[in-house]
Amino acid sequence: MSDRIFLSPPHMGPNERRYVEEVFASNYIAPLGAFVDRFEASVREFTGVKAAAALSSGTAAIHLALRLCGVKAGDKVAASTFTFIGSVAPILYQGAEPVFVDSDESWNLDPLRFEEACEKERPKALILTHLYGQSAKLDEIVSICEHYGVTLIEDAAESLGAIYGGRHTGTFGRFGIYSFNGNKIITTGGGGMLVSEDEEAIVRARKLATQAREPAPWYEHTELGYNYRMSNLLAAVGVGQMEVLGERIEKKRQIFREYQAMLEEIEEIDWMPEVSNSRGNRWLTTLTFAESDPMRVIEALEKAQIESRPLWKPMHLQPLFKGARSYGGKVSEDLFSRGICLPSGTAMEQGDLERICEIVREAMR
Repeated sequence: MSDRIFLSPPHMGPNERRYVEEVFASNYIAPLGAFVDRFEASVREFTGVKAAAALSSGTAAIHLALRLCGVKAGDKVAASTFTFIGSVAPILYQGAEPVFVDSDESWNLDPLRFEEACEKERPKALILTHLYGQSAKLDEIVSICEHYGVTLIEDAAESLGAIYGGRHTGTFGRFGIYSFNGNKIITTGGGGMLVSEDEEAIVRARKLATQAREPAPWYEHTELGYNYRMSNLLAAVGVGQMEVLGERIEKKRQIFREYQAMLEEIEEIDWMPEVSNSRGNRWLTTLTFAESDPMRVIEALEKAQIESRPLWKPMHLQPLFKGARSYGGKVSEDLFSRGICLPSGTAMEQGDLERICEIVREAMR
């Protein structure tokens, strides 16, 4: 039996092991250290943002962003419904109320539906997911946020390296977040980053992420904090991964193009689009079928030890959020019912892609 092909496995570069060995040699494993500083600096330099705080996860970064925006119990927070639970669970951490917004033809948040939600719900903040590494329509969404006084938090967990209008996703809102989970375009095994142009807010985030400890010789606490900081050990992996991020983006985009070329004869396939004035990182290659049952394709791939996955189940359909307000929903529901994610690991070889495409073609006959 051939080795299993995973959906988006880690892909280490030439220096991660060396940097981790440096951490071991220093015995400065956790909680902080020189590599945390280097990792934050590398993200700042790459994205052009002023300030960044390395954290334990992208979800932790969203939670801190909501806290720093003053979101509290009873407030409303708008969010993309077509996303992963980690994007929106922090709304509940703060005791706030989610207001879900449907997708449009881009698969990302629909600005028209968002404006309708703003008019009727007056949310305090928006958590905008850039889905599968593709930018949402930022010009329109930023304009609506400014008009209604909604604080924008960009969930760029999947879109590190994606560009809109010459700027990186994650740098348009008051806060942006990135994820370094094991399946992301680069990984620290688990981790995230909170970024902002507001340097004072990031200083405050670091305090909250370190149990909100006060500057005293003993452990003094006047407010609730969290254990959200990243270890020096994981940051060392992140430093090495940032060195190859550009290569990983180009490889992801190449994989997408090759899938398109090899499956171009199948008319019933539609690929996730790229909005104008943007360049995504194509974290995952995603598509929908006009007629075929996507589970049939997923099961055929699984029999060959190839991992694939349905598209995200919309949040407004999740039992956890039963009764939550939702604006639209039919577009994301339709995408969920017809779409899959294909293996997109950057260490895949040409033969892997050819085998995957042959199985897809056979399953659809």
